Amino acid sequence: MIRAGRRIGVITHRDGKFELILSRRDDPDDCMASIALTPAEAATLAGLLGAPQLVAHLDEQHRDVAGVSTRQFPVIPGSRFDGRPLAETELRTRTGASIVAVVRSGAVHPSPRPDFVFAGGDLVVVVGTAEGLTAAGDLLGGG
Repeated sequence: MIRAGRRIGVITHRDGKFELILSRRDDPDDCMASIALTPAEAATLAGLLGAPQLVAHLDEQHRDVAGVSTRQFPVIPGSRFDGRPLAETELRTRTGASIVAVVRSGAVHPSPRPDFVFAGGDLVVVVGTAEGLTAAGDLLGGG
């Protein structure tokens, strides 16, 4: 809920579509307006709502560790890993980088297990060297 007494939210539909909604002031459970979002817009909005704080915290934690950085990559709906488990990326083995969290609809899923299933619109938070992060972006399709 924002100061104006309204709710702002993002709805993820089962068919992969996204919608930004704004509630009525007198009834926060009633939608006053909605805006269809593209997958890229939804990923950007999710980043604005949650991922930057997580990435900033991780960057702070790694500040004194030379050569280690944090980046986030979107899972585009319909892309290679949408609907697939984390283990199938083989990211650590293939790039040397590690997935430390997934941000989905503003909620952070820290230390996801190998059976964690990605969904379109997720932001994957990865830690590694510059080379590892570049390779991770290429592998995940967000580089």
